[in-house]
Amino acid sequence: MAKGPAATSSDDELPFATEEPVADERLFFGDRPHKPPNARTALPASLSAPEHYHGHRERLRDRFREQGDTALADYEILELLLFRLIPRRDTKPIAKALIDRFGSLSGVFGAPAALLTEVKGVGENVALDLKLISTVAHRTLKSEIRSKQVLSSWSSVIQYCHAAMAHETREQFRILFLDKRNVLIADEVQGRGTVDHTPVYPREVVKRALELSATAIILVHNHPSGDPTPSRADIDMTKVIIEAAKALDITVHDHIIIGKDGHVSLKGLKLI
Repeated sequence: MAKGPAATSSDDELPFATEEPVADERLFFGDRPHKPPNARTALPASLSAPEHYHGHRERLRDRFREQGDTALADYEILELLLFRLIPRRDTKPIAKALIDRFGSLSGVFGAPAALLTEVKGVGENVALDLKLISTVAHRTLKSEIRSKQVLSSWSSVIQYCHAAMAHETREQFRILFLDKRNVLIADEVQGRGTVDHTPVYPREVVKRALELSATAIILVHNHPSGDPTPSRADIDMTKVIIEAAKALDITVHDHIIIGKDGHVSLKGLKLI
């Protein structure tokens, strides 16, 4: 029986490419039953040679291992992640295409799964994995403000709200409910609207605060256009909620508007 060509690969990569379609682009080939090659099944040397990107993967891993993330561009960080999600492909062009399409690393993770799959090389399973990673990041940021005095962890509040809302394609109206020590009780999305409008009902906002025994709230909503500048409607609506809440001894600390590249505080602008 003739010996097949030597195969060189890492624990998550095949030594050759295949032209056959793969149902799940994340397929972990290590779970496949191994069949020793023989004279009839051995592959030509041209197919058994490592793909050109294998060396690139190791070099990129080495840079990250030795120098940390500051040595890598955003697309390279994404490429490192895609190595695990798409082990059988050259992921550099996919990572660059994702950054080009969505503008930034945060834009990629904030994009809806349906839009992610429009990028060549990204299937439903990879899109789902990217959204899962995004959810882990959101939960991590949320844990930074849980059980803490929110007003003394303001930068963490902004980071969390930005991660949760900046890349939404429709407006969301979110409320952070606080107790008398300004510790977070609940974080709830009270309404979802269109690309430029979300209906808000002050009576429902106050009612929910009473249900949760909240003594203070922070209003947050996003502008899908990317520009966080408050509209006249934003300012007027905030003032109505403040008056309704004041009658029941509920304080409105601020109204934050989140855009893709920044945020605005109505209190900071002295509009409330």
